Amino acid sequence: MSPPIPGSSPMTARAAVILAAGQGTRMKSPIPKLLHKVGGRTLLDRVIDTVELAGCERIVVVVGDHSPGVRALVVKRLGEGAVAVQDPPLGTAHAVLAAKDALADFNGDVLVTNGDCPLLQAADLDPLFALRAAGTDLAIMGFKPVDGLLYGRLIMGADGHVIRVVEPKDATAEELAVKACNAGMYCADRAALFGWLDRVDNNNAKQEYYITSIVGLATAEEKLVRVNFAPENAVMGADTPMQLSQAEAIFQARARAHFLAQGVAMAAPETVHFSWDTQLAPGVQVEQFVVFAPGVTVETGAVIRAFSHLEGAKVGAGALIGPYARLRPGADIGEEAHIGNFVEVKKVKVGAGAKANHLSYLGDGTVGAKANIGAGTIFCNYDGFDKYETHIGENAFIGSNSALVAPVTVGAGAMTGSGSVVTADVPADGLALSRAPQQNKDGWAARFRAMKIAQKAKK
Repeated sequence: MSPPIPGSSPMTARAAVILAAGQGTRMKSPIPKLLHKVGGRTLLDRVIDTVELAGCERIVVVVGDHSPGVRALVVKRLGEGAVAVQDPPLGTAHAVLAAKDALADFNGDVLVTNGDCPLLQAADLDPLFALRAAGTDLAIMGFKPVDGLLYGRLIMGADGHVIRVVEPKDATAEELAVKACNAGMYCADRAALFGWLDRVDNNNAKQEYYITSIVGLATAEEKLVRVNFAPENAVMGADTPMQLSQAEAIFQARARAHFLAQGVAMAAPETVHFSWDTQLAPGVQVEQFVVFAPGVTVETGAVIRAFSHLEGAKVGAGALIGPYARLRPGADIGEEAHIGNFVEVKKVKVGAGAKANHLSYLGDGTVGAKANIGAGTIFCNYDGFDKYETHIGENAFIGSNSALVAPVTVGAGAMTGSGSVVTADVPADGLALSRAPQQNKDGWAARFRAMKIAQKAKK
């Protein structure tokens, strides 16, 4: 929860209504719009994160029957009581009214926001609650876009207070010239908000129940309606693949600036891709074209070399990863360990100082401290039905091109001969060999070549 705003009453409870019932047809995707991701986090999750950080103790998400996946996300994260269904969709005011019963026992300020604002932050919402604390009856979020073609205009009086909001299809040429636009976010006392919504009609070009109508209703009651202007990026929606990519670009730029300011070294930051929960300690070095998918923590002094992909992984201090390494969920790389080029690690804890420098797959198990994994080593962890574990002891040496058929344990200090298929446990300090004895046939290669040359000569 964010700290109280200076001058606000700590006794005023906060709730949020998130509008997530739209069809999202402009995304042109079988995936519901709000389940698309920015920074590896769904649009809806990002908005829920934001209103939680803004101190909203109650959250209601308005969904449509057409998107069971959206409903499932809300139930999993907030519980069944956080779901309100708008059916059929009759406009934004109708959508917010769908949350009325869920908040019937709530007393305090209610924030209304859209579910597709991936760059919205708690700090962007704080001014709305501050306006409420200062005596504003209805606080509105506004912005001044470069192109206001699609947005409702905020019509203000001489005193700077908002009089009404006009949708583009209902606006005159003079009203369309207004630069101040509506961001679709409102904050008011719960009883007042739903009182206004109950009186909204659909007397407009689209015959919809617009939430913007509450501004005129509040003004008619001589209530104080004020606006806070936010940067366009903060309130931008993600309705199309183009807007989604623009939001992703802004998120990545913010993340890069954050980590550079925190002491993370990046020679080419514009090529590095971060997720919403990436954690990099000061002193980490990141080379070009590295992807941090969700769930990654990297400790100080580690180096992530070029073209590596990390997801759900932990990298210890001073470790060296890559180039071209892949760390999958459950990879836990110890201090000063090396995971080199074309090595894939999944659900394996790699001890301090251990090395797997090239061309290996390590899946399910452990690698002890200072063990050495030779090139071409494979943890054979799957039999088509179940996964099994491989455990390598400290200071063990796994010869190149070894196949370790799990479940199997190689003891501390043990070795495997190159090219071995290891199907049984290897005792500590022992040697495992599993390959056919080598046979040399003198002169065989020369006789083979002569035969082939003669055969070709006859053709």
